[in-house]
Amino acid sequence: MQQEAAKQLGFSAGRTMRAAQKLYEGVEVGDQGSVGLITYMRTDSVRVSDAAIKQAREYINAQFDKRYLPDEPNVHKGGRGSKVQDAHEAIRPTEVGLTPDDLKKYLERDLFKLYQLIWRRFLASQMTPAVYEATKVDFDLANGRFLFRATGSRVLFDGYHALYSEAHEAEDAKTLDSLAPIPKLAEGDRATLKQVVPSQHFTEPPPRYSEASLVKELERLGIGRPSTYAAIISTLRTRWYATAKDRRFQPTPQGETVWKVLKRSFPEVFEVGFTANMENELDKVEEGDLDWQAVLGDFWLPFNRALEAIDINKIIHEVHDLSGLNTERCPKCGSPLEVKSCRFGPCPPTRSVKSAAHPW
Repeated sequence: MQQEAAKQLGFSAGRTMRAAQKLYEGVEVGDQGSVGLITYMRTDSVRVSDAAIKQAREYINAQFDKRYLPDEPNVHKGGRGSKVQDAHEAIRPTEVGLTPDDLKKYLERDLFKLYQLIWRRFLASQMTPAVYEATKVDFDLANGRFLFRATGSRVLFDGYHALYSEAHEAEDAKTLDSLAPIPKLAEGDRATLKQVVPSQHFTEPPPRYSEASLVKELERLGIGRPSTYAAIISTLRTRWYATAKDRRFQPTPQGETVWKVLKRSFPEVFEVGFTANMENELDKVEEGDLDWQAVLGDFWLPFNRALEAIDINKIIHEVHDLSGLNTERCPKCGSPLEVKSCRFGPCPPTRSVKSAAHPW
């Protein structure tokens, strides 16, 4: 939900979860009073109850041609296997009959957009897939010296796209619906060269994360849960570890400094595998398969040793260029200056140094 809301609606993870919370808690709907419009939203489960599937199939059968309703209900499986927390159903409308158009006059703008997204995606999940005709054409120029290939597709049956289409970002792999159709051709047709456009391509690094792609990567790595993605992203912003430019995260100097210090001081902790493994162990503690004291002991003992071995002044001098302080003197008495550390590194000049004669 958070990924699709970011790509389709431009919502941040926090904005999405705030709107979802209101839809879950209930909205005043005319004479019906307060109605909870969606199921629990802090879940990554794809499990759907039989009653909800029945509602969806009945609606599709009544509103669409019979080709859009599969013979058997669609059953979806989670992409993260055992990492999916299945205590709740998938996020879905509580009542399929409450269509977005029916509720529009009762919902705030954000709530309407998110409800429409959830409602359409849920119904689409129980519709037949789209059918494409993929075409690949090879043709040569200059008497076979150069071989060119064109690939395209056209829609034979739109299937669930009649109701819902996924949004894609630059780094997403191309899909059949993103390819342009190729005109009808027959074997032996001659291709006419109209223009040669030379171009040079350089290998580029992967694009920086957007909110949607960051949530997707966290999910892939097994870090966090739907209930914590918004908090993780909020921390990046509020602590000024990263800023958003053109809807892509850019690390700040402060963020890079924090990473250098923590990665150097706690290399075992600041590894993707450590975080994912810790979450798995905490899940096992919750299920009663692991002793919580043993889990904490395995973490705390090596962490505490690393913590006690830290020389904060050495780290500050390594991370920040403070070589100039060797020649600077207190403007009041001329005594040598001493670095003071604060939460965000060396403090500003008026508070970052002190002399023996004039403590600040």
